[in-house]
Amino acid sequence: MKLNTSYIIAAALIVLGACWFAFKNAGEAAPLPVSTPATAKEQARKATPTVLVRRVIASEHPNVMELYGQSTANREVMLKAETLGLVAEIFVREGQRVKKGQTICRQDLNARQAQVDQAKANLRTIEADLLAARTLAEKGFQSQSRVTAFEAQLDGAKAMLKQAEIEADNINIRAPFSGIWERQDAQIGDFLSPGMSCGLLVDLSPLKVNAQLTETQVGGVEIGNSAEIALATGEQLTGKITFIEARANPATRTFRTEIQVPNPTLSLKAGVTATVRISSGKTMAQSVPGNILTLADNGNIGVRYVDAQNIVRFAEVQTIDEDQNGMWVTGLPEDTRIIIEGQDFVSVGMRVEVTDNGDINLAAGPPAASQ
Repeated sequence: MKLNTSYIIAAALIVLGACWFAFKNAGEAAPLPVSTPATAKEQARKATPTVLVRRVIASEHPNVMELYGQSTANREVMLKAETLGLVAEIFVREGQRVKKGQTICRQDLNARQAQVDQAKANLRTIEADLLAARTLAEKGFQSQSRVTAFEAQLDGAKAMLKQAEIEADNINIRAPFSGIWERQDAQIGDFLSPGMSCGLLVDLSPLKVNAQLTETQVGGVEIGNSAEIALATGEQLTGKITFIEARANPATRTFRTEIQVPNPTLSLKAGVTATVRISSGKTMAQSVPGNILTLADNGNIGVRYVDAQNIVRFAEVQTIDEDQNGMWVTGLPEDTRIIIEGQDFVSVGMRVEVTDNGDINLAAGPPAASQ
């Protein structure tokens, strides 16, 4: 049966109308919830960050300065030749202990002994001439001026002999102090002229530890103060400050400080990295976890805390000591609630929800204006 065209058009219009009505109903937005004071307060509470705080109260604590330095020898000297000659003997090995005055190196005697012998012979001749002149003078056959001339010649001959003996003895290169023969620079057969080195002698008793004090630290340290020293080799030592530089290093603005440590057995080594702890009285400080220290915009180290209105604040601090529980710092208010968790998600001037270590929830007000 053939359908009428008008019926087909009518059916199509009905279908299109039904589709349009369905899409219209589906596109309509859901009605907004009604806002009330209770819901607004809950939304504000959810938007306020929550931080975990700990209450810390200042107490007296030793003001400890921790410095880093290096151990050095008490003194060291290059043993140098005083005369010309070949090295004939070396009496010690590298690393061996030597005593003050001990001969380390010896040059060949060469013609020096002949010069000593000649000076002695000249002395004997003049002594004989002087004796004869005195005998003749006593008998009236010699003038007193002749005797005086021979006496002057005798003094000169004694001086020449002494000079020859000193020159002969200069072949012996001796240790000016007790220490360790650290390094041998010359070998047997080497020619040494005056000023050339035979080797290095090092004195390690006492041992010195050099450290650097900053401009803010130097005023709290005095000569004679004790210091605790930990060497990288494992030794724990106690020493005394013996020197503080009077003028700061222009490049670093620090003051070199020397600490002497007893080393009678010479077992401690020079050139070892050292950690130095110097105590300079007591100060009011608080112990805080080391992981909460943060940097301000100017690069200074500080701690974020909350005040009585639960607003985040920042205080620059200075570390004076460190132990297994954390860092001892100065610069915080005497009674402070420091942020120990969540400090990375808040900024200064923000009002926060606060929970203390005992999970006590403290009321938080509306957000405050940023500072």
